Amino acid sequence: MVNVPLAERMRPQKLDDFVGQKHIVGKNMLLNRAISMGEIGSCIFYGPPGTGKTTLANIISNTLNGNFRKLNAVSSGVSEAKAIIEEAKKNKILFGKQTYLLLDECHRWSKAQSDCVLSAIEDGSIVFIGSTTENPFTSMTRAIVSRCRIFEFKQLSQEDIIYALNRAIHDKENGYGNMNVEVDVDALKHFAWASAGDLRTAYNALELAVKTTPFNKDKKIVIDKTVAEQSIQKKALSIDETQYYDILSSFCKSIRGSDTDAALYYSQRLICAGCDPLIIARRLIAHASEDIGMADSNALLLATCALISVQNLGLPECLIPLSHAIIYACEAEKSNSVVVALNKAKFDAENVRDDNVPNHLKNHPSTNGAKTKYKYPHDYGGYVKQQYLPDSLKDKIYYEPSKNGREKNLIRKKFK
Repeated sequence: MVNVPLAERMRPQKLDDFVGQKHIVGKNMLLNRAISMGEIGSCIFYGPPGTGKTTLANIISNTLNGNFRKLNAVSSGVSEAKAIIEEAKKNKILFGKQTYLLLDECHRWSKAQSDCVLSAIEDGSIVFIGSTTENPFTSMTRAIVSRCRIFEFKQLSQEDIIYALNRAIHDKENGYGNMNVEVDVDALKHFAWASAGDLRTAYNALELAVKTTPFNKDKKIVIDKTVAEQSIQKKALSIDETQYYDILSSFCKSIRGSDTDAALYYSQRLICAGCDPLIIARRLIAHASEDIGMADSNALLLATCALISVQNLGLPECLIPLSHAIIYACEAEKSNSVVVALNKAKFDAENVRDDNVPNHLKNHPSTNGAKTKYKYPHDYGGYVKQQYLPDSLKDKIYYEPSKNGREKNLIRKKFK
C-alpha cells in the first residue's frame, strides 16, 4: 500500500467513517436510512471534486454486500455498460446479488449512451449511481434524471478537512501513525483553507509535505505552516460549469446594478479559477452598450481598449486596464435605450412586409411620377427634414433618449 496515494488509502469503507455531507448521510437523513434498510435505489451524486461522491458509492456497495462496478463516461461506452448489465442479470438470478454501477462523469454520456442503461434501471437489473461535478438537471438527459434520486454534495467545511487530516496523521494502518509525524495547528488550518473544501487536495498536500520533509534530530517529521504553504501553494479555486455561469451572470448583473466592488470580485473570482480574461472583456463590451449605452459612450471605448489590452499585454498586466474599464462601467450612469431601440427596430424588420424604400432614397430613383427629390443634408446646414423610413413605418420612433448622463442633453430630431 506504500505506493497507493494517501487519499485512496484513507478512503472510508463504512458509513460511520464518512466525512461531511451531514445533510445527506447524517443521522435520520434519507440516504442514511435507505442504506441502513438496504433499500437504496438509482441515484445521482453531484457536487465539487473531493467531496466524497465516489467514496459514498463504494460504501453503499460494501454495506449492502453487492457487486460494485465502475465506469468512466469519458473512456467507456455502450459495449462496456451492456456487458456489466448482462453480468448483473446473471448474478441476480444465480446468486441473488445486486450490482451497483457507478458511472463517473456521467454528464459526459450522450443520449444514445444513456439510453442503454434505462431498461436495466427500470427493471432493477442494476442500481445506477451517477457521479458528476455538473448539475444533472441541465447536463444530463431527462430520461436518466427522472429515474434517479438526486443528491447534491457540498464543499467540506474546514472542520471536516482538519478532522480527516488528523485521522490520516494518526492512522497506523493506512496513514502516518507509525512515522512519528507532527503537524502543527496553523499548518492544518492552512491545508483546510487552501483545499477549498476538496478533501482529496488536502490529502495530496499532506502527503507531499510528509514525503519531502526530512526527520529532525528527534527523528520526527514536523510540518509547520511554511511547509504547508509550499506543499499546497495556493487556494484551489476551480469551478464547475454551473458555478461558472452563475458567477459570470453575477458579474454582468453587478455592472448593471452599479456595484463596483461586486463586479471586481466576480471578475477576479473567474480569472483566478482559470477563466480567460478575454471572456470578461467581451462581456464588458456588450454591457457597455446594453446597460450604459448613450448615457456615457466612453464606457464602450474603455471596454474596447480593455479587450485590446488583454489581447496584447496578457496576464497579469492586462488586469489593470481591465479593472479600470470595469470600474468605469460600474460608476457610469445607466441607460438601456440602445437595446430597447434595437429590439423595436428588429421586430419591425422581421414582421413588417410593406416596407418599400422611399423613391428619393433609392440608389437609382425612378423619375416616373416621382414627387420628391433627395435633399442633401449638407446643402441645408447639416440636416433637413425628409422621409427616410418606408411609408408603413414613417411615424415610428425606435430610439428614445433617457434622462440619464449625457443622453439627457440630446435633441431628438424626427424628420418627416
